[in-house]
Amino acid sequence: MPIAFAGSRIDRADHIRSDPAAIEALHAEGRLLRMEGLDPVMTEEGDLAWVSVADVPVEAELIFLGIDPDRDGRGCFVQVPAGSPDGMLFAGPRSWQAMSVLPPEELALYGAARALVNWHSRHRFCAVSGHPTRLDKGGWQRTCTDPACKAEHFPRTDPVTIMLVEHQRQVLLGRQPRFPAGRYSTLAGFVEPGETIEEAVAREVFEEAGVRVRDVTYVASQPWPFPSSLMIGCHAYADDGAITIDRTELDDARWFTRDDVAEAIDAANEGGMGKAFGAPPTTAIANVLMRWWLDRG
Repeated sequence: MPIAFAGSRIDRADHIRSDPAAIEALHAEGRLLRMEGLDPVMTEEGDLAWVSVADVPVEAELIFLGIDPDRDGRGCFVQVPAGSPDGMLFAGPRSWQAMSVLPPEELALYGAARALVNWHSRHRFCAVSGHPTRLDKGGWQRTCTDPACKAEHFPRTDPVTIMLVEHQRQVLLGRQPRFPAGRYSTLAGFVEPGETIEEAVAREVFEEAGVRVRDVTYVASQPWPFPSSLMIGCHAYADDGAITIDRTELDDARWFTRDDVAEAIDAANEGGMGKAFGAPPTTAIANVLMRWWLDRG
């Protein structure tokens, strides 16, 4: 089933990133993705807006997004703002609008651009020496400008487990304080150093809801550029339905039946709220996990 922010048709052309002359040659016919802070600029037709790279000042930092096979191999770029970009780390109204109207391949391209722009704007100085960094490898690296340091820094991706926990044909869902009223979703949490995905699933579910899980399996993943996560969708079983909520993490957690989930998903497809709870939007992998579970029968 389709997953938002996945499916870009752009060739990232890793072999070009280390060749400044090749990247420079792509500037002549290259396209620049327009962004305002971390938000996309869209056309009246609901597509991403582009301008010519030739219209950009020569001193601008340009990230090479890749080559567009649908436009005769033209290079695609995005500019790193001179200052910190305006925008939200979480998805704001304009980002949700983009998710609802952009074609999948354009949404995937925007997601990559947003994550990269955000990373570059927050890594202008070396974490080792404190000296300024410069853009390298077409924007897929920053390098310390101190000759005695030369530390290399790379765009980060933060792995997050997001899991559908099942017990007696019901699923465990929770709600965070920032969720809209009535909205519930699958539990989620960052993978910590020194643990596997399976261990992260078990730890997070027990920490947040006091539920022990087993038989963790992978379902699907989703790039989520708010700011730079990779959502790793999993399924697990629980042998005991008793819940102990960590109130610092969740407002509530409870078990929902298959009928509850099916009705909530149908309502979410129409932009509404279910009777038992409000499901995550169709652009969230939590929604994908719920639909996957329903399809299993």
